[in-house]
Amino acid sequence: MLYFDTSFLVPLILAEQTTEKIERFLTAQTAGELAVSCWTRLEFSSLLAREVRVGGLQPGAALDADAQFEALVNDSFVVLLPRAADYNLAKRYLQQYRTGLRAGDALHLAIASNNRASEIYSLDKQLCSAGKILRLPVTSGIR
Repeated sequence: MLYFDTSFLVPLILAEQTTEKIERFLTAQTAGELAVSCWTRLEFSSLLAREVRVGGLQPGAALDADAQFEALVNDSFVVLLPRAADYNLAKRYLQQYRTGLRAGDALHLAIASNNRASEIYSLDKQLCSAGKILRLPVTSGIR
């Protein structure tokens, strides 16, 4: 299983410099191996809400982006439901202070780890750095 955090998928919906690379990368992956969590869905909606608050998106555009994201997730990804063990592992990751992890990123790593992800994809440099410290298979997946 390949686990994707929110930062890796945002460029599929909101145009960024990495959009084409992410599209090519995901197109090359095997169907049925791609996974996100319910946390990923919530975090994406939170990102859109922040963009509306700061004036980067109009509410209608944010709702359209959220619908596109949900369609992408429903069509292409297995959605993992966080469990108590995931929260417990995330807490242990947060207690390794040198990682600099935030709660949401620790939860991504814990969900992926507890579900035995062979790779964890993220464009978040801090999450990637923390994953390396924790000896998890975290990568940006693109160059």
